[in-house]
Amino acid sequence: MKRIIAAVLLVCSVSTAWAQQSFLENQKLFPKVGTAYRDKEEALKKEFEKKGLTYPAKYIFLRSFKLDSELEVWVKNSVTDTFRLFKTYRVCTLSGKMGPKRKEGDRQVPEGFYYINDFNPNSNYHLSLGLNYPNYSDKILSDPKKPGGEIYIHGSCLTVGCIPLTDEYIEEVYILAVNAKNAGQDFIPVHVYPVKFGNTRSMDYLGGVSLTDNSSQQFWVELKSAYDYFEKHHRLPVVLVDNKGKYIM
Repeated sequence: MKRIIAAVLLVCSVSTAWAQQSFLENQKLFPKVGTAYRDKEEALKKEFEKKGLTYPAKYIFLRSFKLDSELEVWVKNSVTDTFRLFKTYRVCTLSGKMGPKRKEGDRQVPEGFYYINDFNPNSNYHLSLGLNYPNYSDKILSDPKKPGGEIYIHGSCLTVGCIPLTDEYIEEVYILAVNAKNAGQDFIPVHVYPVKFGNTRSMDYLGGVSLTDNSSQQFWVELKSAYDYFEKHHRLPVVLVDNKGKYIM
């Protein structure tokens, strides 16, 4: 009986110690994350310092542009601060075409307003950050039975509907996201756009895209409103969804 009690107490003490560890400490226990911190953190600190930013950022915001093949990381350290651009990463490749994801297997990268809902340190694609697709709008507008899922920002530079980076780049983005979550940012927003709406060539391309879904042009107008707001204020817009799945500000 004494041995059983001792064993139970040991398990409880280990579980308590694990629970008391920070999110950052827990993540560093995974080999790929621990290696990423050892290899990348000093360089990240120097980049932040060079740009007059405080490391680590307590809040981050990600924006991805499909046609422009870019992923931006914006940062700040107070709720009242405006976001500042830290770095723009090259997205390796694009799956599908312009337009939102509407069903499983369509190879589309989603478009819309999301947040990171998963940190995967054991990803088959090096490291990965999950997006909460389908969101409320997607659930209304997409295939009701098979809308698809498992959309990630990940490494390995290949994709079928996700946002792929090189392993080197995902390590940096993953570290920044871990640091922000460790500082208390449970909601890390990710806005995914078809194009960078301030890029004339991209806008010209988008205007010439032929889509079977006649509502897509209006959908892009909804996305552009949020894009324009952030460009003007460097603050996140409040985006709601009505009962028809439309984004409203």
